[in-house]
Amino acid sequence: MSKEAPSKLYVVKPGNNTLDNPPRFNIEKVAGLLGINISSSDSLTAGLPYMLGDVTMGCENELQTAVAGPKEDVDLPKNILESNFYKNILNRAAAGETSENLIRAFEEHINNNEEKIWENSWVHFPRRLLSDCANKILNFDLLADKQRPDGPNRADLDRFLFFRNNEPWIRIPVSYLLRLSLADATGDDTLPSMIRQIGGRYIEHFLNDNTSPETFSFYPIPMETELDKGKGIAKETLIRYLLCQCLVSYANQKFDLLSHNQKAIIYFAPNPPIRQKTLNSLISDSFYRELFMSPCLSGWDRGEEKYTYMHLCHQVMSRSQLNAVKKLKEANIITNNLVVLPNISNISLANNGTHLSIGSRKLSALLKAGIPEFTEHDEKYMGDLVIKVVEHFLPLFVGTYSAAPYRLDFLDFHPEKALGFLPHELDFTHLRMIWRRWKKKADLKIFGQPVTPFGPELLDKAFSSIFRLKGDFVHDFRLIDYFMSVKSTDRSPALDGIIGNDIRLKKDLAALGVFDNCMSLYLLYKNRPFSHMGFSGFEGRYYSLFENITEDMGDAANLQILITALAFKYIINKEVSHFSIPDAPTLESERRQIFFGSAIGIPTFYIHKKSKNRFMQKIIKKTVKTRLSRRYPGYYRIYHHEYKKALVNILNEDAADLIEMMGLKTTMENLSQRIESWSASSTAAKLTRGILSETRVKNPMALPAQEFNAAAEQYYRHTLRKQHMNEAFDQLMADALKIDSSLICGSSHYHQSLKCILDGKTAFQFVKSQQKAMMNNRITIRELQKTICFLILSIHGNQEHAQRYQQAGIKK
Repeated sequence: MSKEAPSKLYVVKPGNNTLDNPPRFNIEKVAGLLGINISSSDSLTAGLPYMLGDVTMGCENELQTAVAGPKEDVDLPKNILESNFYKNILNRAAAGETSENLIRAFEEHINNNEEKIWENSWVHFPRRLLSDCANKILNFDLLADKQRPDGPNRADLDRFLFFRNNEPWIRIPVSYLLRLSLADATGDDTLPSMIRQIGGRYIEHFLNDNTSPETFSFYPIPMETELDKGKGIAKETLIRYLLCQCLVSYANQKFDLLSHNQKAIIYFAPNPPIRQKTLNSLISDSFYRELFMSPCLSGWDRGEEKYTYMHLCHQVMSRSQLNAVKKLKEANIITNNLVVLPNISNISLANNGTHLSIGSRKLSALLKAGIPEFTEHDEKYMGDLVIKVVEHFLPLFVGTYSAAPYRLDFLDFHPEKALGFLPHELDFTHLRMIWRRWKKKADLKIFGQPVTPFGPELLDKAFSSIFRLKGDFVHDFRLIDYFMSVKSTDRSPALDGIIGNDIRLKKDLAALGVFDNCMSLYLLYKNRPFSHMGFSGFEGRYYSLFENITEDMGDAANLQILITALAFKYIINKEVSHFSIPDAPTLESERRQIFFGSAIGIPTFYIHKKSKNRFMQKIIKKTVKTRLSRRYPGYYRIYHHEYKKALVNILNEDAADLIEMMGLKTTMENLSQRIESWSASSTAAKLTRGILSETRVKNPMALPAQEFNAAAEQYYRHTLRKQHMNEAFDQLMADALKIDSSLICGSSHYHQSLKCILDGKTAFQFVKSQQKAMMNNRITIRELQKTICFLILSIHGNQEHAQRYQQAGIKK
């Protein structure tokens, strides 16, 4: 089937660091390079980037850690009580220079910890317990500059090395513990050399830069039918997560953490820990950074410079939230001078999410070839336009595939606290609309009049009790609490397709006290340029927590790829351009308000009936139950639910050929079910049910905010952690069956290494027995070491399969 070719169209494309002499972006030229005949719909579909066989996937996961143990033995409480900060407070209190209430708050925080869980604590143990390989890694990572092996050590060496009873000990964050544990488990000289080599490579995928551990994919995962498409990245994530669990368990035993009353735990949890928030309110921002900012021992040649950068990020986030108060007053949301100032130390960097990146082999190959017909300018022009299109579809993901359920008490409804970074992400009109609708959803009224907390805590508690003001429950608080996406300024748009627009915008935002020139620009969907990453692609940064990683993450990956491919189809077909989605901050805010409103769970939003965003107008025309607003003249009132249904309809219509070619019919059916049966099928609903299973109630609003959020943390740390582990073992068993079939006739070094680990068992029998031992907490150090070795061999086998698949595609 073909259609008449449209007339030749040139779109003006700004050039390299100049706005006066822009080159031209020729759509026909780019289509030809991709092998697309625009006059043929079949050719168009087959030639688009991000289709089956072209797209690759990878992800970065942020994990939560905790150390269980008594306050006398765990590093965090010991560090606090032995710190000069705490001792100075004691001295000031004794001299009458500060309130004794602060001392009592500290003592209550340290002593009233019934579960003995200390989130983001470091661990300490005798250095002699490290193997030679792990010791070499530690010595290398303690260098000031890893490019200079003979150079000096870091200046902060005494933070990590100390003596106890005349014996050398080490003190490290759990994120770095993973790295040493892998080196220790796989660096044994008695192991096959292949295992030692693979372990040495994979060790670089465990980062130590933020409060939380970060791990990223061991290899690019191709989107292939054999791996059920997007579920391939879900499988890789699960196996990597299981490896993390094994590494922590190995460290607990091998490094005598358990013997010293320290048990390291690692799990997925989206929101900053409650106790860490409480502690943050008692200490200075500098002391917070000393306690919780990771020292960046691995991942960077000059770790101290990266550590300084992470301090900068925390300082900027803290300052930015304070500057948001001024904007709230300018927006007339704060109407008097009575405000509760946000803490000068912002804790939002302690949130945890998943960043899912996708890349196009076609676009990467064109850029690698260095041909003048397709350069970084073309990549940037198309990439920014793709992002603008994709942002309209992002509400489909919020709560549907990932979530971060959270309860806010009435006392939390100070706008300067509840709205987080939204004053920097939305314009004042949309900010006021969201705040009014959020207060209405939370039913914050006394005798029919809207009310928010007054400020004095005793007064607010009394009002809350007397008038039964309970606060609210939101689907994904992480997206509100964290700085997800900067808003463009009038002079410096973020997505106009011009190289260097991020630098110009950061300068503007730095002058406003919102951001810093040294930081990477925050966006919901972000370009991954070939010149920086070695591939051309995009990164989705809006995923919080998956309940079922295989199903939730797998289908989310499919949908992200489908929408990205559709955006390229729109561009090649000349259905969208930078002119049809203008780069005005108001229009940017207009589409993003829907995303943030979905996270809060408000039912409606408003779009100006004369919006200059033609793509938005197209969506609104397909959205039912839309009417002109009586409250806001000139605006349409639109239901979030109906908007999402309209997006699904647009995908089924405009991307019908893509859905068929990529075999995503089941993904689209699943998406429709999640939206239509939200309370049963969405990830937000499933996580909420799981959290409530830890309690005796069936409604989040039946619990005080503190109790619900504590139940959420317990659910993530115990129930969901085990669920994710069993899910990972299911994936590993599927791999084990394939390994068993290959072992029958396999004689390679890889197969010999496997046989050395299995000790006469089949791979399936081995995995089954290890699962039982690990889930029952009865696994030995020796069994853990074998499991770690088996895992990295299994990952290596999957990596080789992915590489063969991609090589076959290149030859085709």
